[in-house]
Amino acid sequence: MHPSFQTLRDLLRHAVTRFNTEPLFFGHGSDNAFDEAVYLLLHTLKLPLDRLEPFLDARLTEQEIAHLLSLIERRAKDRVPVAYLTHEALLGGYRFYVDQRVIVPRSFIAELIPEQFQPWIADPDAVRNVLELCTGSGCLAIMLADAFPNAQIDAVDLSTDALEVAKKNVNDYELLDRVTLYHSDLYHQLPDKKYDLIVTNPPYVNSVSMTKLPAEYRAEPQMALAGGEDGMDLVRRIVAGAKDRLTDNGVLIVEIGNEFEFAEAAFANLEITWLSTSAGDTSVFLLTADQL
Repeated sequence: MHPSFQTLRDLLRHAVTRFNTEPLFFGHGSDNAFDEAVYLLLHTLKLPLDRLEPFLDARLTEQEIAHLLSLIERRAKDRVPVAYLTHEALLGGYRFYVDQRVIVPRSFIAELIPEQFQPWIADPDAVRNVLELCTGSGCLAIMLADAFPNAQIDAVDLSTDALEVAKKNVNDYELLDRVTLYHSDLYHQLPDKKYDLIVTNPPYVNSVSMTKLPAEYRAEPQMALAGGEDGMDLVRRIVAGAKDRLTDNGVLIVEIGNEFEFAEAAFANLEITWLSTSAGDTSVFLLTADQL
């Protein structure tokens, strides 16, 4: 029995204190201890995520208290990302299943998908084939299927573990008839066809930054993060191969996070267009088939 803990309010106070005591990094959904604690507790208790107030003084069972205390410690002491504790990640109004086989979904491209990349894609309804490289949990592929209703989506990853998670998510969204998953090193194992749109959020963290990642990011599959010396190893290959894979009016969209200067240097010979997201104008770039 835990005499100190009886109500949800008790556990919430404890969680916030623990999260603020340890040097936690908040980069997987919330940006502060309180929001993260509320989400972890409500999700675990299967309570509505937007209704904390009515439940604050509800008494918890001994089993619930013990389970919540163990999750709070895993987050605080072991620095496990909260999404791995709840097996859920929220992105762009969607919920996705996640576990340690994939990085926690976070992509600035997710902000651009509902706008269908207009004006660069003149007629979203005419988009028939979309390719997503480095799909991970399949989150962007699912969002792309919704945004381009007439398109077939091919989603690629080199990790068979990641593809198992992606398959679960594609199945959960009932999109198995429209999203096809491929185990492939980028373009290698793909069918011989061209795409109206290629989208990718590849591994792009440079080698110096990799050594400085917080523990929460080191808990993720490192192959999904590491992009070589300047972070551009995979990005170079993606850009180089895109020309043969795009239709005449096709568009390539690439996310490179904080690696703006390395990307500008790597593709100095190309007329890159930088797209605006909540991170500013330096995280996602676009190239047309003509420019390639």
